[in-house]
Amino acid sequence: MSNPPRLIVGITGATGAAYGVRLLEQLRRLGGAQTHLVVSPAGWLSIRAETGRARREVEALADQVHPIGDVAASIASGSFATLGMVVAPCSMKTLAAIAHGLSDNLLARAADVCLKERRKLVLLARETPLNLAHLRNMTLVTQMGGVVMPPLPALYLRPRSIDEMIDHTLGRVLEQFGVEHDLAPPWTGWPAEQP
Repeated sequence: MSNPPRLIVGITGATGAAYGVRLLEQLRRLGGAQTHLVVSPAGWLSIRAETGRARREVEALADQVHPIGDVAASIASGSFATLGMVVAPCSMKTLAAIAHGLSDNLLARAADVCLKERRKLVLLARETPLNLAHLRNMTLVTQMGGVVMPPLPALYLRPRSIDEMIDHTLGRVLEQFGVEHDLAPPWTGWPAEQP
């Protein structure tokens, strides 16, 4: 494994592009992993619409960017050692492709590699409400060893901003990979009530 370890970040067209972009920003700041980015065409549309960030600006946050159609890229092979992959956000189309082994683009192929190599795969699945196909695909991915982690706000922390909500979720994501962070305090229980 390289030093620092490699982490693949995928961004799809589901709402929540800020999760993927912020993950890249935080990994760059923390220095905890070398990032390999792959974004679907709809992912680029969501990034632009939801964050106002230009493509070149987002690409500059990653250590390496891989075109979605490059199924011969390094991250398409199990011989390319990584910590695993985060898809943030993960659309239901991409979830279905991963659940059914449809490696028709580099994002789905990289996820498939993580599953076959028993590496960590974390999917920030974004959809509501969920239909039965969504639920079954989540079950399939979970049975294969993936982690389905919808980005839900921890309101018990009383976040003061959207950034705080996003960072809390990303802290939990980084914990899945053993990457140290300062994004979210650990839960220590409710404070004692005053008499």
